[in-house]
Amino acid sequence: MTSLADSIPKALDAVADDGDLAPARRGIQSAGIGFRVLAALAEEAGPASLTAVARRAGLSASQAHRYLASLVQSGLARQDASSGLYDLGPQAIQIGLAALARTDVFAITDPAIAAFTQETGRTTIVTARGPLGPTVVRWHAGRIPVLTSLAVGSVFPYLRSATGRVFLSFLDDTEVEEAVARELAADASPTPIDVAAIRATIRADMCATVDELLIPGLRATAVPILDLQGRPALVATVMATSAFDRRDDARVTAALQAVCRRLSESVGGRWPAS
Repeated sequence: MTSLADSIPKALDAVADDGDLAPARRGIQSAGIGFRVLAALAEEAGPASLTAVARRAGLSASQAHRYLASLVQSGLARQDASSGLYDLGPQAIQIGLAALARTDVFAITDPAIAAFTQETGRTTIVTARGPLGPTVVRWHAGRIPVLTSLAVGSVFPYLRSATGRVFLSFLDDTEVEEAVARELAADASPTPIDVAAIRATIRADMCATVDELLIPGLRATAVPILDLQGRPALVATVMATSAFDRRDDARVTAALQAVCRRLSESVGGRWPAS
């Protein structure tokens, strides 16, 4: 039985047809283009046409067809017999699942957020969903300390914190229904909380911001790190006091979103198209 490691290069070598290149060079070039086609297929939201894959991979339709045929042969892609559309094959799924199984989201997030904190100078925390709610698991102190009672192990509310609102927006209703009901019942604010509007806005903006809503003098912006199912594996939240210029907040938020998007993609998450 041919192994996956053997089938991929053999399949891709079959489409390397440039006679002016040495065989080894042709194989390397063929593999590079083949994986480019595979990546293009993975970036599609679902089964895709030959034209769509070719356009995304930057190839002609005839070139893309040859590579897709080889990828189908190796099991990395498949083609629906009735529609003719292409999708990821069982071998690609096997590779993806193996990669995800070896990925530690905490291990890759921590240094990335530490680097973000060093670059911006702002205190940034990482939060996971614990049994009591969104719980701080990492704390990266900025150049100007944020004096607060918050610490590693602190639990945020879902409705009155930027961190909680991100979890609220990307988790299923049933997962947060009980906690949200308790918070709504205990809320004494004269301004009603529109949960549906909060979720819609955060999903559109890919961040949540609160300004002195939870803690006086403290403003915060939270961004999700999404997993394969589009759920928040973690949430990164950058905090600031009056010591930081508000005019720089938009730039800092965009930088955090870029970091969280890269982290999401590294663990198999799909960041919504802007």
